[in-house]
Amino acid sequence: MTREWTTKTFKSGNSVAMRLPKALGIAEGDEVVIVPHADGSLSIWKDSDTKKVFLSLYGSMSPGFMSEGRGDIEQDDYDWDGPSDRPAVA
Repeated sequence: MTREWTTKTFKSGNSVAMRLPKALGIAEGDEVVIVPHADGSLSIWKDSDTKKVFLSLYGSMSPGFMSEGRGDIEQDDYDWDGPSDRPAVA
């Protein structure tokens, strides 16, 4: 099991801040990504680890994930061979 830490938030200027234990391996000046979830939880990782975090999601979705489509957005099929109003990339 992974070690667990508890910390308290505090006010820093007009922001809310928290101190992170050195053992987490986050150094001063490191950029981090914070993702809030609908249930109120947060995911936090170093920005430099974004690719590793993204790849770790592979296979974590249930077999029926999105089997009936998104449901919230209807989109027409895209004509990949048709004209584009986007400029060509050099």
